[in-house]
Amino acid sequence: MCRVTGFALLMAAQMACASPAEQPEASPTLRKIAENNSIVLGVRESSVPFSYLDAKQQPIGYSQSIALKIVDEVRRRLGKPHLAVSTVVVTSTNRLSYVVNHQIDLECGSTAHIRDREQLVAFSNSFFDYGIRMAVKRKSGIRNYSDLAGKTVSTTAGTSDEQLIRELSLNQKLDLRIISARDHAEGFNAIKTGRAVAFVMDDPLLYGKIAQEGAAQRDYVVTGDPLAHEAYACIMRKGDPVFKQLADDVIAGMQRSGEAEKLYNTWFMQPIPPDNINLRFPLSQEMRALFANPNDRPSDN
Repeated sequence: MCRVTGFALLMAAQMACASPAEQPEASPTLRKIAENNSIVLGVRESSVPFSYLDAKQQPIGYSQSIALKIVDEVRRRLGKPHLAVSTVVVTSTNRLSYVVNHQIDLECGSTAHIRDREQLVAFSNSFFDYGIRMAVKRKSGIRNYSDLAGKTVSTTAGTSDEQLIRELSLNQKLDLRIISARDHAEGFNAIKTGRAVAFVMDDPLLYGKIAQEGAAQRDYVVTGDPLAHEAYACIMRKGDPVFKQLADDVIAGMQRSGEAEKLYNTWFMQPIPPDNINLRFPLSQEMRALFANPNDRPSDN
């Protein structure tokens, strides 16, 4: 039995007093990080405001900030305050394989927790709840999915949104022509250039892309009944409950303490870099419920 007294002694002896399951040696991910003296984060290029590159090509964003809080806890757990952080830009199509192949240790971007994906990766507690809708040009007159019949729409390849819009087209016999874009920027550009009449995606990402249009943002609108409600989570390798618990505890702690709401207001209700856009996307009741009751339930539970 391990006993210590005093706050300082308690902090110094935390590693020694941890149960076997809590020791870094019990975590393949923590072992890899310790051996390399570096943690590798998967980041996104244009998932505004979650994970994207700023004017200096450095990753920033709401979920990137959560990833860095997890990094702080990894540093504390390993006793490596100067642990290096490396980043790798990933896309919707390769993010899972990068985790499976151990090319990245953690990705906190805009990845939905879908049950089928649990066969490949593990998911942390959810950090964002949202609906899947579409962005259109305001003058298009399109307000819901029935208005899309026979038209071309864009979405991002490798996302649950792509699967949902294909299923909708088939089930409702809409005969949609679907552009599967490489990333969100390319998908939104399809409606800007007239190659598509709608961009189907997660509604906070839609608001993010529209906000980036400056004065032209008034030309676009987010519309349509939600195809589904989903939740974003961080992803990591399967079979490592110690590392998952570490990430879960960080996210739950942020949500219960009010830190997550403050972070939300920074990225969704205030001007953000690099162009000082403001999404003006208030915290929803679904998000308040998530903060009050942290969980790792899949979107399609």
